[in-house]
Amino acid sequence: MTNNDVLRRLRYTFDFSDDEMIRIFDLGDYKTTRTEISDWLKPEDHASYINLPDKKLAHFLNGFINLKRGKREGEQPTAESTMTNNLVLKKLKIALALKTEDLISIFKQADLEVSKNEISAFMRNPKQSQYRQLLDQYLRNFLMGLQLRYRT
Repeated sequence: MTNNDVLRRLRYTFDFSDDEMIRIFDLGDYKTTRTEISDWLKPEDHASYINLPDKKLAHFLNGFINLKRGKREGEQPTAESTMTNNLVLKKLKIALALKTEDLISIFKQADLEVSKNEISAFMRNPKQSQYRQLLDQYLRNFLMGLQLRYRT
């Protein structure tokens, strides 16, 4: 799954306007423009389509956390330069204050059975032996489950 796909799905799920998208990026310490956001949201075969870099997706997700949970006191987290599906899942879990049972329920809404052990493996540090990489199909199903849960 591309970063652009993640951004598109989150925008649709939470019905963010262009102004809200700009505000979320701003909350994540990145100044963006309406044109830049528009280019990221266009289909891949469009002439003005631009790939969304990992660091900018990290800024957006950090801003989403700040939007949903409020900015924490002191120094803000820095945007990661490399994003993985596992990290996207972690940041969404934090932003929406989801517990393991909530994650399982969201996956189930998208017709994917995931156990507590699998969720735990997805959340671990990549250096741990029990770490498991979150594949694109899992992230795609999770985002579909979010859409089913949060889209009015």
